[in-house]
Amino acid sequence: MIVGRRAGATLLAALVAAPALAEGAGGIALPSGREVTFHDVIWGEPGPSGLTVRFRFLEENLAGIVDAVPYDEIEADMHFLCESYALSRISNIGPQPHTVMISVSDRPVEFGEADPDATQIFEAYRPEDGACVWEGF
Repeated sequence: MIVGRRAGATLLAALVAAPALAEGAGGIALPSGREVTFHDVIWGEPGPSGLTVRFRFLEENLAGIVDAVPYDEIEADMHFLCESYALSRISNIGPQPHTVMISVSDRPVEFGEADPDATQIFEAYRPEDGACVWEGF
Protein backbone atom coordinates (compact mmCIF):
# COMPACT_ATOMS: atom_id res chain seq x y z
CA MET A 1 0.00 0.00 0.00
CA ILE A 2 1.33 3.45 -0.89
CA VAL A 3 0.37 6.29 1.39
CA GLY A 4 1.34 9.95 1.59
CA ARG A 5 3.91 11.17 4.14
CA ARG A 6 1.24 12.46 6.55
CA ALA A 7 -0.93 9.34 6.21
CA GLY A 8 2.12 7.09 6.55
CA ALA A 9 3.19 8.92 9.69
CA THR A 10 -0.34 8.59 11.07
CA LEU A 11 -0.35 4.85 10.34
CA LEU A 12 3.07 4.45 11.97
CA ALA A 13 1.90 6.44 14.98
CA ALA A 14 -1.12 4.17 15.33
CA LEU A 15 1.12 1.12 15.25
CA VAL A 16 3.53 2.61 17.79
CA ALA A 17 0.63 3.63 20.04
CA ALA A 18 -1.14 0.28 19.82
CA PRO A 19 0.23 -1.03 23.14
CA ALA A 20 -0.82 2.17 24.86
CA LEU A 21 -4.29 2.07 23.37
CA ALA A 22 -4.70 -1.53 24.46
CA GLU A 23 -4.16 -0.44 28.06
CA GLY A 24 -7.49 1.32 28.03
CA ALA A 25 -8.41 4.69 29.42
CA GLY A 26 -6.91 4.03 32.84
CA GLY A 27 -4.41 6.40 34.32
CA ILE A 28 -0.66 6.05 34.53
CA ALA A 29 0.60 6.41 38.09
CA LEU A 30 3.58 8.73 38.41
CA PRO A 31 6.32 8.59 41.07
CA SER A 32 4.93 11.78 42.61
CA GLY A 33 1.60 10.04 43.26
CA ARG A 34 -0.19 12.01 40.55
CA GLU A 35 -1.77 10.33 37.54
CA VAL A 36 -1.85 11.12 33.82
CA THR A 37 -3.67 9.51 30.92
CA PHE A 38 -2.18 8.75 27.53
CA HIS A 39 -3.48 11.13 24.85
CA ASP A 40 -1.59 10.33 21.65
CA VAL A 41 1.76 9.85 19.98
CA ILE A 42 3.02 11.88 17.04
CA TRP A 43 5.68 10.39 14.85
CA GLY A 44 6.85 11.91 11.59
CA GLU A 45 6.93 15.60 12.41
CA PRO A 46 10.56 16.70 12.42
CA GLY A 47 12.06 18.31 15.49
CA PRO A 48 14.97 20.74 15.70
CA SER A 49 17.50 17.88 15.95
CA GLY A 50 15.93 15.42 13.50
CA LEU A 51 13.40 12.64 13.91
CA THR A 52 11.29 13.28 17.00
CA VAL A 53 8.57 11.13 18.52
CA ARG A 54 6.15 12.95 20.81
CA PHE A 55 4.23 11.18 23.55
CA ARG A 56 1.41 13.37 24.80
CA PHE A 57 -0.43 12.91 28.08
CA LEU A 58 -3.29 14.65 29.86
CA GLU A 59 -3.59 15.73 33.48
CA GLU A 60 -6.77 17.67 34.13
CA ASN A 61 -5.51 19.67 37.14
CA LEU A 62 -2.14 20.55 35.64
CA ALA A 63 -2.48 24.33 36.02
CA GLY A 64 -2.69 24.09 39.80
CA ILE A 65 0.07 21.51 39.95
CA VAL A 66 2.58 23.57 37.99
CA ASP A 67 2.13 26.43 40.45
CA ALA A 68 2.28 24.24 43.57
CA VAL A 69 4.76 21.42 42.88
CA PRO A 70 8.56 21.86 42.79
CA TYR A 71 9.95 21.57 39.27
CA ASP A 72 12.31 18.71 40.17
CA GLU A 73 9.25 16.59 41.09
CA ILE A 74 7.57 17.43 37.78
CA GLU A 75 10.78 16.63 35.88
CA ALA A 76 11.10 13.29 37.69
CA ASP A 77 7.59 12.40 36.52
CA MET A 78 8.43 13.42 32.95
CA HIS A 79 11.62 11.34 33.03
CA PHE A 80 9.60 8.40 34.36
CA LEU A 81 7.14 8.73 31.45
CA CYS A 82 10.03 8.69 28.99
CA GLU A 83 11.84 5.68 30.44
CA SER A 84 8.89 3.63 31.70
CA TYR A 85 6.34 4.39 29.01
CA ALA A 86 7.78 5.87 25.81
CA LEU A 87 10.97 3.87 25.29
CA SER A 88 9.20 0.51 25.31
CA ARG A 89 6.83 1.76 22.62
CA ILE A 90 9.48 2.81 20.14
CA SER A 91 10.10 0.07 17.61
CA ASN A 92 13.62 -1.08 16.83
CA ILE A 93 12.59 -1.28 13.17
CA GLY A 94 13.25 1.64 10.88
CA PRO A 95 14.71 5.05 11.60
CA GLN A 96 15.26 5.72 15.28
CA PRO A 97 14.24 9.03 16.81
CA HIS A 98 16.91 11.45 17.90
CA THR A 99 14.51 12.97 20.41
CA VAL A 100 11.65 11.71 22.56
CA MET A 101 9.43 14.59 23.56
CA ILE A 102 7.18 14.09 26.57
CA SER A 103 4.36 16.56 27.09
CA VAL A 104 1.54 16.85 29.58
CA SER A 105 -1.39 19.17 29.02
CA ASP A 106 -4.52 19.97 30.98
CA ARG A 107 -6.64 19.48 27.83
CA PRO A 108 -6.23 18.06 24.33
CA VAL A 109 -4.49 20.55 22.05
CA GLU A 110 -4.22 20.03 18.30
CA PHE A 111 -0.56 19.42 17.43
CA GLY A 112 1.10 22.55 16.08
CA GLU A 113 -1.69 24.89 17.14
CA ALA A 114 -1.57 27.39 19.98
CA ASP A 115 -4.10 27.30 22.81
CA PRO A 116 -3.39 30.18 25.20
CA ASP A 117 -5.83 28.74 27.74
CA ALA A 118 -4.03 25.39 27.95
CA THR A 119 -1.36 24.60 30.51
CA GLN A 120 1.35 22.42 29.02
CA ILE A 121 4.75 21.17 30.10
CA PHE A 122 7.36 19.66 27.78
CA GLU A 123 10.65 17.85 28.22
CA ALA A 124 12.97 16.51 25.54
CA TYR A 125 15.11 13.40 25.94
CA ARG A 126 17.64 11.57 23.82
CA PRO A 127 17.14 7.78 23.85
CA GLU A 128 20.50 6.23 24.62
CA ASP A 129 21.35 2.69 25.77
CA GLY A 130 17.82 2.01 27.03
CA ALA A 131 17.63 5.26 29.00
CA CYS A 132 16.33 8.77 28.47
CA VAL A 133 19.00 11.47 28.63
CA TRP A 134 17.55 14.92 29.31
CA GLU A 135 18.02 17.37 26.46
CA GLY A 136 17.34 20.89 27.69
CA PHE A 137 15.76 23.24 25.20
